[in-house]
Amino acid sequence: MAAVEKSSVDKMSSSMTSSITGMGLGGITGLATALNALSCHCEQQITIGGMPTNYVPGLSANYNISSFCQRPGQTRRWPMQRAGPTAQFRVGRSPSTGLQRRLKYSPRNSPNTQYSHTLICKLADQNERRRRQDAMELISQSFYSQLPLKVELTEFYSRDNSKEHHTELYDLVNDNVFPNPVLRRGQKFLFAVRFDRISDKQLDIIHVVLCCGPKPSVTKGTRIVLPVQWVSPPTIFHHPRDVIGSGIGMSVGLPRMQCDVSTITTTAVGTTASMSPVSSVRETNNYNVRRSSFGNDPPTVQPSPLSPHGAVDRPILNATPSAYGRSQQGSVQNLTPSIPESEKWDISIHRQDGNTITFQVTIPPTAPVGLWNCWIQTSRLGQRDNRHDYKCDEDIYIIFNPWSREDTVYMENEESRKEYVLNDQGKLWCGTWQQPIGRKWIFGQFDDVVLPAATYLLERSGLEHSDRGNPVRICRAISSMINANSDDDGLMVGRYDGEYKDGVAPHAWTGSVAILERFLTDGGRPVEYGQCWVFSGLVVTICRALGIPCRSVTNYVSAQDTNGTFTVDKFFDKEGNLVPNGPDEDCYDSCWSFHAWNDVWMQRPDLPQGYGGWQIIDATPQEEADAVFQCGPASLEAVRRGEVGFNYDTAFVYSELNSQLCHFQEEDDSDWGFIKMASNQQQVGRKIVTKNPNIEDEEGDSDLLEITQEYKPTNGSAPDRLSVIASSRGFQRLQQSHESNQSDDDVTFDLMDIETVPYGQPFDCSMNIQNKSTEDRTILCILTASSCYYTGAITSRLRRAQGEFIVRAGQREILKLHVTSQEYMDKLVDHSMIKIHAMAYVKQTRQAWSEEDDFPLHKPKLQIQTRGPLTVGQDGTLVFSFQNPLTVHLTDCYFSFEGPGIQRPRQARFRDVKPGELVTYQDKVLPRREGDIHVVATFSSRQIDEIFGSAVINVKG
Repeated sequence: MAAVEKSSVDKMSSSMTSSITGMGLGGITGLATALNALSCHCEQQITIGGMPTNYVPGLSANYNISSFCQRPGQTRRWPMQRAGPTAQFRVGRSPSTGLQRRLKYSPRNSPNTQYSHTLICKLADQNERRRRQDAMELISQSFYSQLPLKVELTEFYSRDNSKEHHTELYDLVNDNVFPNPVLRRGQKFLFAVRFDRISDKQLDIIHVVLCCGPKPSVTKGTRIVLPVQWVSPPTIFHHPRDVIGSGIGMSVGLPRMQCDVSTITTTAVGTTASMSPVSSVRETNNYNVRRSSFGNDPPTVQPSPLSPHGAVDRPILNATPSAYGRSQQGSVQNLTPSIPESEKWDISIHRQDGNTITFQVTIPPTAPVGLWNCWIQTSRLGQRDNRHDYKCDEDIYIIFNPWSREDTVYMENEESRKEYVLNDQGKLWCGTWQQPIGRKWIFGQFDDVVLPAATYLLERSGLEHSDRGNPVRICRAISSMINANSDDDGLMVGRYDGEYKDGVAPHAWTGSVAILERFLTDGGRPVEYGQCWVFSGLVVTICRALGIPCRSVTNYVSAQDTNGTFTVDKFFDKEGNLVPNGPDEDCYDSCWSFHAWNDVWMQRPDLPQGYGGWQIIDATPQEEADAVFQCGPASLEAVRRGEVGFNYDTAFVYSELNSQLCHFQEEDDSDWGFIKMASNQQQVGRKIVTKNPNIEDEEGDSDLLEITQEYKPTNGSAPDRLSVIASSRGFQRLQQSHESNQSDDDVTFDLMDIETVPYGQPFDCSMNIQNKSTEDRTILCILTASSCYYTGAITSRLRRAQGEFIVRAGQREILKLHVTSQEYMDKLVDHSMIKIHAMAYVKQTRQAWSEEDDFPLHKPKLQIQTRGPLTVGQDGTLVFSFQNPLTVHLTDCYFSFEGPGIQRPRQARFRDVKPGELVTYQDKVLPRREGDIHVVATFSSRQIDEIFGSAVINVKG
């Protein structure tokens, strides 16, 4: 802009001179007007060193070129005499008399009068142009541009930055249309800004402002103001090519480093640190010396901050909230003076090419995670109100960094990071403790819907943006926002009664991406339906997407203690029938066949030393905590030690693992109407498993890793249950609240384990009885087989055997119950779970015994294959097949399948299936990336569901 104005000044002055010399005296009449127009280009009075920029040496401030512009015959304009006491007049002489005398002897009528008048006008004009040129050369060219810098284009180098930040797998980064940067805190990133002109380091002020949330605040750390300032040794700055505006676009990659560079350091906000404009002309710090040398000789080094500078590389900037100097726009002077250097935001100049500046920004390891916006604020020195704000189009996602030692989620082992942060598929364990069943699950944390959905869920959680740098608070918010049972603000509705007609059955999902995409597509309406293992898979997806190491954990025989007694209480009448909700109808305890939750890895600075590492969070709504269905994070080490007083919800998690299973039977002779039956105290928390990070098993379950020893001591060092319960209630000791059977147990009972039962086949359940006494015993036995949900709720009784018989002294008896497929086929529910419950009562000794066990019916595997090899960018075919195990038709059939890089989540309807038919289904796919791709699929129908399978498909490049 300055160059344009200078050019216009030269052209106007030249045209004025031409009109004077070519048109004669008649063309001079408009000279005054033209000169006034000339002066309009520099209307504002600007000073440097106290000297006005339009000052012309040798001429007074009242210099007026129009005084020389006079037509022949006109009265020459003389300055008017001053009025007042200092005015002097000669006696007998008036001003008009003097004028007449001067006109009488004036050489106006001489033949040279016209020429001399034209000459003086031309010479005066040329003199003024030279003085203006001198003034412009004394001042930097950009000084004439009174407007702030304007941003024309920004480039965040999403793909290049992602390599250093371990985020190159995110689809948002690799988007071909509009990539968004995904950055890990505790690291540096580069971004470039192209301005409308070359910046004047002396007068242009640049601030990079990063904002998080709807009301960003400097004091809360959600509005970061980074001033760009300059201090460097003087040298020559040569104009390099503008890498942004050179016609090759802005996404060509990071600028290459120059070999010969100088370091530029910045100062605090209030310090007046400036640089001269970019120029290849040598210049001194003396305003009286004109820039006239264009030689190749090296310039004399001057200590002046006005000297030009060399190419920039990696300046050191102390532009953090606590390091700011005097207050400027948006500065945060002296707000947090005790912040360590490693926890401060930082900005520096990585490179400058013409009007393009590449900045390097350091994100502190404590920065709030989530969605950030970047603003470029530009202004001129001394013109605070004249500011230009530019909002960058890119959404910046800042996430946790388990690669940074300063981050509280730091995980040292590289193999663990690959599994718990970068692995986008895994297994969720269902089934029972004796027959675990692993379900392949596509976490898909790198899909382009995951980070936006996670960010939106955090917004809905109500968690303050200033608290989002704390993984403890983040994980607690996640545990509350995955479920939507208490309100409409969560991600997914849980349902356990088998009625899924108005939504999608939990077992039909193959991964998290389809759920999150439906959530976004429906405007944030909760998705229907899910169960604990689906919730666990979603937590893994969101935590890993946010950079928090996470794993899914399954606790087999998991207690839900609803009244804080650390027991799971069940009541039976005299006939052995379950009394729902207890005799007072206020007991809702249950024991789940399995329950899936999550472990997240982080330090716990809010707890004593030694309680960091894996922390337990549970997104399945079971009990309210602080009036919200949420659980955790509870330190795994605290749970193992029985330290139930530590935050958060440690007592509840401890009860899930260590509660006592108590069965009570109605008894007339009891003081309170019931007696406690013998039970296995170690039954709750029988086995705790997760996926083995070192094994991948698509066909079987060899990749199961048991971690029970991490949750429960196995060497006899377990804390006393009663002491733990007393501690949770604030007592030193806990008294027994009910009577227990104190008789000698001389008869032993054992419920036999059931081997694997294929779906559609009959099975037998057996109970062994051994009389160890020297007398005969009369025993009442009840053996029941029922269909149940995995939560332990009974749906239908399949068969029941009851009888009273005598067992001779020292003898053994076996009680069997046979169940056919016709008896259970139309009564099964989710997971095809069967519950076996056995009860016995010895009349002579009042010995009571009760035990229960669950097992699943095993369904056929869904096979996944390809028809020929798959190649990136070429159509391929996936083939799904299985054998119908039933002797009935299957109706309302559909397949669900997905494979990251091959096929996004898809559901395809299928025809009815004949009894015993070998089902085969084919579908076209278009691979988008090469390598080994995990494909997961399920088949569902009205008669049978949860037929699932997975395979690893190799795609060639």
